[in-house]
Amino acid sequence: MAWQLRPCVDGDAHWIAELRADVMRPDLERLGRFDPERVRRRFLAGFDASSTHVIEVATKPVGCIAVRRTPDAHRLEHFYLDATLQGQGIGTAVLSHVLAEHGPSATFRLNVLSGSPAQRLYARHSFTIEREDPIDVYMVRAPRP
Repeated sequence: MAWQLRPCVDGDAHWIAELRADVMRPDLERLGRFDPERVRRRFLAGFDASSTHVIEVATKPVGCIAVRRTPDAHRLEHFYLDATLQGQGIGTAVLSHVLAEHGPSATFRLNVLSGSPAQRLYARHSFTIEREDPIDVYMVRAPRP
């Protein structure tokens, strides 16, 4: 399925917060931590349009991905895709594109909810577990030789 990335704008924040609540709900409910208002509030409090791209399919916004630079790595954050489009290769293609865009010498870090199917996607892209707690799994993708 054809997709594209476009720069995010401040006006995207609220629909992305809704998407986040929808996408994260099953995992957060399983972990006994779903609070729809908290999910939205946490996203909006840390939202940075300048580090975020919107994923579009047929010019319709269907997801987002953010990459924030930290002193020791690139932080992959807020990678959400409409649930009706998951499993069709879009997430894999977007992640491959973002990783390639930063080159093989880039270190990437992220965290994913414990037990989330997204962890398999990251493992397929050479992310390994650094540590985990009852809620989150912290993963890293080391630079490539």
